Amino acid sequence: MDWIPTPRSAKGRLVLQAIEAFANAGFDGVNVTELTQSVGVTTGVLYHHFGSKEGLYAVVREELERRVVDRMDGAAAVLSDEPDRAVAGTALVGFDAAIQLNAHRVLAEPPRRRDHELIADYFRRLCQGRPPGLEVVLAAAWRAALQMVVDGHDPVQARSALEWIVSRKPASPP
Repeated sequence: MDWIPTPRSAKGRLVLQAIEAFANAGFDGVNVTELTQSVGVTTGVLYHHFGSKEGLYAVVREELERRVVDRMDGAAAVLSDEPDRAVAGTALVGFDAAIQLNAHRVLAEPPRRRDHELIADYFRRLCQGRPPGLEVVLAAAWRAALQMVVDGHDPVQARSALEWIVSRKPASPP
């Protein structure tokens, strides 16, 4: 990220408020005019710094993904000698972090830019040497567990479902 969200700058205030707004309402639930008014800036400031609502959302999503991936890195380091447990452990730590950071609504949504998703990229690196496409399935299951929470399910229940999926041993090839 090429900026630090300082609360005094218009850009920083806008990003910090957008993190909260997108976390609470998702992309479709955020109104640009209301968002900019809540920060005390014009919509022109948003378009100047981010180009569009989607540009602002991309910054917010990347920031939240970075926060989650930082926590996943810690789990991966602890479990580095046990690759299978590292995959499961990082997925669960990432889920827990997304809930704790109130990032689950944003991160449950499919990325608006398919070419850049830090969580899927992280799973891709972690799943090297495993069946091709595992990172895609893992990222989809991870997002689905987050979506369960968004839809009102108990986070413990959603985490248990994710844990069941990521803790299974792979089937032998036919």
